[in-house]
Parts: sequence; structure tokens; C-alpha cells
Amino acid sequence: MSEDELNLGLLCYVAYRATETRVFEALAAAGFDDITTAQGRVFARIGPEGSRVTQLAEQAQVTKQTAGFLVDQLERAGYVRRVPDPADARARLVQIAPRGQAAVAVARAAEAQVEAEWTHHLGSQAAGQLRRALTRLREITDPYR
Repeated sequence: MSEDELNLGLLCYVAYRATETRVFEALAAAGFDDITTAQGRVFARIGPEGSRVTQLAEQAQVTKQTAGFLVDQLERAGYVRRVPDPADARARLVQIAPRGQAAVAVARAAEAQVEAEWTHHLGSQAAGQLRRALTRLREITDPYR
């Protein structure tokens, strides 16, 4: 890598932030303008059947108290709900509520639009190569895959 080249991590981060910005703009335009970036990063980690706050904290790399605070805010805004965990009656799961599902649909559409633009810019072959390379890289960088 030469001195004037950006490292791969930073290049991935720049692309991620551009996507995140577009998603939040789409959410705001659709009336979901009360979600913060921090809330979104916890919200995005909720599993299909729900997740415990401790799991969300670990995956978002924040304290349990911070994750709980963000979940409280999301719950008050109607994006998530807490339900008993069927595997442990003492525990509760955070699940995406109907308002949250509507926000997810908007976010997914924005993500698809960004990806289509990138594919148009790079070409189908290069975009496919990028996807395969990043998917392989995820094998050694994402403990939650």
C-alpha cells in the first residue's frame, strides 16, 4: 500500500457510512425521523425471533446499560417491544414491533437502491467480486455471522 492509498478498513467504513446516511435520510423522509444512529445500530442487531439486551449490547459493542437505555427509547417510540423469552421465563426478548417492521422495509428499500447505484457504477462483475471478497472477509472479522 502506498502512502496516498487509504487502507481497506477505512474504505469499507466510508462506504458503510454513505449507506447508513442514505438509510437515515430515507427513514426521515418516510416519517421515521426519531431514530438516532446509536438506536439504529442496536435495532439492526435484533434477531428474527428477538434478542436479549445482553446480546444486543455485545454485538453493538456497548455496555448493557447503554443497550438497555437505547432499547427503552426504541420501545417508547413504538419500534420494539419486550416479550418473555420462551427459553427462560426470567428473561425478556426485544422484538421488532409493527412500527419497527415498517421502518425496516424503508431501510431495506434504501439499501437496495444504494446497492443498485454501486452496481451500476462498478459494473455487475466488479460488484459481484466485491460482494464475494467482503463475504469471505466476514469469515474472519464478524464473530456474530
